[in-house]
Amino acid sequence: MKLHELTPAPDSNRGAFRVGRGTGSGNGKTSGRGHKGQKSRSGYSRKRGFEGGQMKLSIRLPKRGFNNIFAKPLEIVNLRDLNVFDDDAVVDVNALLEQGVLRKCEYGVKVLANGELTKKLTIKANAFSETARQKIEAAGAKAEVV
Repeated sequence: MKLHELTPAPDSNRGAFRVGRGTGSGNGKTSGRGHKGQKSRSGYSRKRGFEGGQMKLSIRLPKRGFNNIFAKPLEIVNLRDLNVFDDDAVVDVNALLEQGVLRKCEYGVKVLANGELTKKLTIKANAFSETARQKIEAAGAKAEVV
């Protein structure tokens, strides 16, 4: 069998049903849309969550919390990710991007304490968790806030 010999299964590809072709077709006049009303009009489309004019559920439910639209989220780096660097290396945002530990960094870096640090590095970041700072100092490395 060759590619040009392939055909779909019988009756699996049915053509579009042509509506509005007279009363004898069974779908003439109103073209299966019924009489009058919003759904019978051309250009009708229902918005997501629309409930016929009733207040939609997403608005009826109470809102909780606060979303700060001015927040500048920091990228997260774990201690175990920093073991790819050589001893006595200076680890900053540019080094993390070059090494492929981070893909992008818009606002800065925060170092978290997941994993263990086995190298003596100088780590420059915007923020450190308290546990990460303790682990870094225990490994003989330096943690500098930029």
